[in-house]
Amino acid sequence: MATDAARRQARDTFDRRVEVLRARLADPDFLANRGLGNEVGIYLFCYDPALELEARDLFARLARESESGQLPCRLIERNLYDLIWSICEERRIDGAVARMEQRRGTQALIDQLRKTASAEAVAAAMAYEPHEPGDVVLVTGVGEAYPLLRAHVLLDNIQHLFADVPVVVAYPGRYDGQSLCLFSGAGQRGLEDGNYYRAFDLV
Repeated sequence: MATDAARRQARDTFDRRVEVLRARLADPDFLANRGLGNEVGIYLFCYDPALELEARDLFARLARESESGQLPCRLIERNLYDLIWSICEERRIDGAVARMEQRRGTQALIDQLRKTASAEAVAAAMAYEPHEPGDVVLVTGVGEAYPLLRAHVLLDNIQHLFADVPVVVAYPGRYDGQSLCLFSGAGQRGLEDGNYYRAFDLV
């Protein structure tokens, strides 16, 4: 269980990361993907999962500021849970999901949905054209999409799609530059979520 001190530290870290995120979204070098060598501009905005509602409010606020011109960028949000559900609707299986889980169990449902809404299919649904200068792709819903979709698998599938625009992944957990740990936060150990070496921690 998280102590009051741990919760305060998580909040302070979140607030500090928000300041950095806002600064990056107004930085011409960041928006132009400059200074990365040959790397793709994929950044993780990590936060304590206990602050999920605050994070959602933040992203909604940033989207409004982007639309109104208060931010010098165009945020293109891609919510993974919504994309998975859209794929199910397109393939007309959305009405059968609850019945399938009831009849065959949760794991069988997950196995089937992983085939239907694979990482490749979700990546294709994320793609858009044309990319414009100042675009930033914001990936949300990582925690909601687990365990159907693992973050490191998705990132492997999108890096070639967004080589010219920065991608910010809202990640409820930790990233140490090598491994992802989902749902890790104050008082929570989290779940090992795979290795990924080509992203940058935003802070």
